[in-house]
Amino acid sequence: MSWGTELWDQFDNLEKHTQWGIEFVEKYTKFVKERSEIEINYAKQIRNLSKKYQPKKNSREEEESKYTFCRAFVTTLNELNDYAGQHEVIAENLTSQIITELMRYLQELKSERKSHFHDGRKAQQHIESSWKQLESSKRKFERDCKEADRAQQYFEKMDADINVTKADVEKARQQAQVRHQMASDSKGDYSSYLQKFNQEQNEHYYTIIPNIFQKLQDMEERRIERIGVCMKTFADVDRQVLPIVGKCLDGMTKGAESIDPKTDSQQVVESYKSGFEPPGDVEFEDYGQAMKRTASETSLSNTREAKEKPTGKSKGKLWPFIKNKNKGSGPEDFSHLPPEQRRKKLQGKIDEINKDIQKEMDQRDALTKMKDVYIKNPQMGDPASVDPRLTEIGQNIEKLQFEVQKFEGWLAEVEERMPSKSDTHRRSGIYETQNSTTVSNNCAQDRESPDGSYTEEQNSETQVKANTTPNPNPNPTPAPPTSTTPEFDDEFDDEETLPTIGTCKALYPFEGHNEGTIALAEGELLYVIEEDKGDGWTRVRRNEDEEGYVPTSYVEVFLETNAKDS
Repeated sequence: MSWGTELWDQFDNLEKHTQWGIEFVEKYTKFVKERSEIEINYAKQIRNLSKKYQPKKNSREEEESKYTFCRAFVTTLNELNDYAGQHEVIAENLTSQIITELMRYLQELKSERKSHFHDGRKAQQHIESSWKQLESSKRKFERDCKEADRAQQYFEKMDADINVTKADVEKARQQAQVRHQMASDSKGDYSSYLQKFNQEQNEHYYTIIPNIFQKLQDMEERRIERIGVCMKTFADVDRQVLPIVGKCLDGMTKGAESIDPKTDSQQVVESYKSGFEPPGDVEFEDYGQAMKRTASETSLSNTREAKEKPTGKSKGKLWPFIKNKNKGSGPEDFSHLPPEQRRKKLQGKIDEINKDIQKEMDQRDALTKMKDVYIKNPQMGDPASVDPRLTEIGQNIEKLQFEVQKFEGWLAEVEERMPSKSDTHRRSGIYETQNSTTVSNNCAQDRESPDGSYTEEQNSETQVKANTTPNPNPNPTPAPPTSTTPEFDDEFDDEETLPTIGTCKALYPFEGHNEGTIALAEGELLYVIEEDKGDGWTRVRRNEDEEGYVPTSYVEVFLETNAKDS
């Protein structure tokens, strides 16, 4: 059905309807814009929520990340942040694919509508003007006819009157002829205007107006179609992000499924295990006999209790049940911690220093190569300019190696004092060293500090280091897998395999085609099992099944001082 034929007389209503259509597009555009703002605000609030609950650095929350449920919560926060990003994508797509397009289309729609109605009004004005001309010619024809009739009647009256002169009659006759001629001319004009108007009216209502209304109809149908496309896009924008939103939700689910209560329970043990054995039975002290009372070795009573006055009201404290009030970082050797925790701290410190040593050695290697390039190509730089930095790095390495020795000494002391896992019986509070030297005042009770913290006595620490701690490897590379605890050395010692006496680092690549040799890659770290005997070859081991000889000049050897002395 066509507007031009069905609504030929509804120009004003069509004008109102098309204006309402434009207003509807504006309203829908505003709706999408507000939806986009909601998505942006929602994404912002979700991001802020995720950021608010993210674990802070250098805080207790960072320590909690070792638990599976804490890691699962962090995963949820990260996935929630990505989830917020998808809502930002929705807002961006709504703006680019709907709002921007509709704003541009509205301008085109208004301009097109204005043009069509301008043509319609112009056509209406033309047909109205033609109608006025027809009416004017019709009225003129009517007046001229009446005048002609009056003139004819006047002539006939004058001609019948005998008293009227012949001249008056002739004058009346001529006047009547003139009036008849004017009426005849008016009739011709009227007929001409009527024919012209009918043609124009036919063209107006069957050609011009239908064409204009058809264009308006096409414009309106395009507007409706465009609204339908936008509404479909409105849904598709959401649907496009659903796969990624689903992945975010799957990530949250996977994080929740990764929670392992048993692992977290074991982590609590690892975090808080002191390494002490439970206290032994308290011996019966018979106050009925006059004898010197001595404290049981297995008693948890502080040895200072014997020095207290009998009248004192204070009782000996049980060390494991006393809270540590020391708020500071504690001594450098972590002696304020229980043995197990102290061992972990010392091992972590050693690993940290070894990483620093490796960084320094990498810098030294790079500067050494640079110096070699300068020596071969003096125009590129002065070799002497690198020496101060090399000296500084060397000093840093020596300092860090000394730190490693110090912490490895403390670590060896702790491991020797800790009870072996193979022991099934309950030990007393005093841990004996692996040599004949007896370390006095070494039980947990005697190491209780006044504030309840765990401390080591300096003399016993020095004595154990002097007797039981071998000199650690000064090389920052990973040390050979030998335990510092003698009882573990016996367990893992392999008599058929040559012992490791140090490590080495390959300075240059070596192919090792000859029998008995082993290939090298530049920068590779190997274990030394036999040093150069003067023939220019050093025996090394890569793993249990691969060992051989390499040119001594191709490697930088770091011998263990204790192995070399032995």
